[in-house]
Amino acid sequence: MTNKNYLADYAKSFNWAGFFLPKIIYNDCSKLYSFCRVLDDIVDGKSNLELKIKRISEIKNILNKTYELDNHDRNTLDQKEYEIIIKDVIALAENNNIKRIILDDLIVGVSSDLKPKVYLRSVKDILVYSYRVAGTVGLMMAKILNVNDTRSLKGAIDLGIAMQLTNIARDVIEDKKMNRQYIKPDFENIEATLTLADMFYESSFTSIKKIPFKYRFAIIVARRVYRQIGRKIIQKRNMENYEKSGKIYVNNFGKIYQTILSLFDLIFLYLKDIESHQRIKEHEIIRKEVNLDERI
Repeated sequence: MTNKNYLADYAKSFNWAGFFLPKIIYNDCSKLYSFCRVLDDIVDGKSNLELKIKRISEIKNILNKTYELDNHDRNTLDQKEYEIIIKDVIALAENNNIKRIILDDLIVGVSSDLKPKVYLRSVKDILVYSYRVAGTVGLMMAKILNVNDTRSLKGAIDLGIAMQLTNIARDVIEDKKMNRQYIKPDFENIEATLTLADMFYESSFTSIKKIPFKYRFAIIVARRVYRQIGRKIIQKRNMENYEKSGKIYVNNFGKIYQTILSLFDLIFLYLKDIESHQRIKEHEIIRKEVNLDERI
């Protein structure tokens, strides 16, 4: 595994929650995040579009060869570190019964940003995109945490989608600079996106009960801390304040406070029955393009 800890360097909220995971599970989560980060770095980097497409194609070719065959001949990529990260995620998928099609979905989602201009036109577009770039990660994370219950796996997808919708609402200005418009750049649409995110956060909650107990608190913390980003955005009240704020995040004091509140969530979850899946309608919309049953 690469010596660089992408999770600690780039994903402060997830890394905070990772403190509550056993080290071996944390390391596996870090491997998955490193792979996601490699994809993001390529797509968001300063290279020209043609080179970005080539780099993503190289990663797909390496996955196709190594996932089904052997572990050598990995010299297509320029950077050795990337090769190690890809090797790690291949082993991670094989060891945790992560279906190859889920990795394919992730790459398709990230690759959809490889255009001169990105413009999502409908709720369906947003939901499918959010599943591909983040619902997939939630699903793979659940597999790493030894989750096999169907309701819980749906909840893992929902939590990933909720977090991606939070990202979309947070990064409107930054995305605009890269000619990407996932939602209209006004505060009304930001609020609407966060309302949709909250629906997915709610849908994910009781499904956490099916996660093995020793991993459960970390997911509750991650869910609560990331959801707080959306609440901080809502507090800006208008586009002017939003634009002045820069990138909105939860500081360490806020993370400590949310972690304390997560203890009450853990108790509440213990007392609460698992609810039926709440986002059936949205999953049906996604199924028009992606067969979720094949992934779960």
